[in-house]
Amino acid sequence: MAKLNRRDSRKRRHLRLRNKVSGTGKRPRLSVYRSLHHMHAQIIDDSVGKTMAAASSAEPELRTKLKSTKDVNAAKAVGLLIAKRAKEQGITEVVYDRGGNIYHGRVAALADGAREGGLQF
Repeated sequence: MAKLNRRDSRKRRHLRLRNKVSGTGKRPRLSVYRSLHHMHAQIIDDSVGKTMAAASSAEPELRTKLKSTKDVNAAKAVGLLIAKRAKEQGITEVVYDRGGNIYHGRVAALADGAREGGLQF
C-alpha cells in the first residue's frame, strides 16, 4: 500500500468523520474548511441539502477588520460571525464537522469563537 500524503490523509479522516456526523433540521452541521489563506464555515442541514448560513475570512466585512486572514484571530472572528448569522436564523445547537483537520490551532479557534457567539455543540 502506498503511503498517503497529507491531503489524502485529511480526506480519509473527513470521509470517516462524515459517516458519523450528519446535520438535521433540529441540529445542523457546522462545517469548517481551512485553506492556507482563509477559513470558511457553513451551517448545513443535510436532510434537505441546504446551507443555512455561511461565513468566511475572505468576506470584505472581515478582511477590513483583520490584520491577517490566515491566523487564529481570523478564525475566531469567523466563528463569532457564523454564530451571529446562525442566531439570526434561529439556530442554537449544531454538530461540529472539523473537515478532517486536527482539532488544533485555527480549527479549535473557530469552534471557540462559535461557542462564544452562543452556539452549542
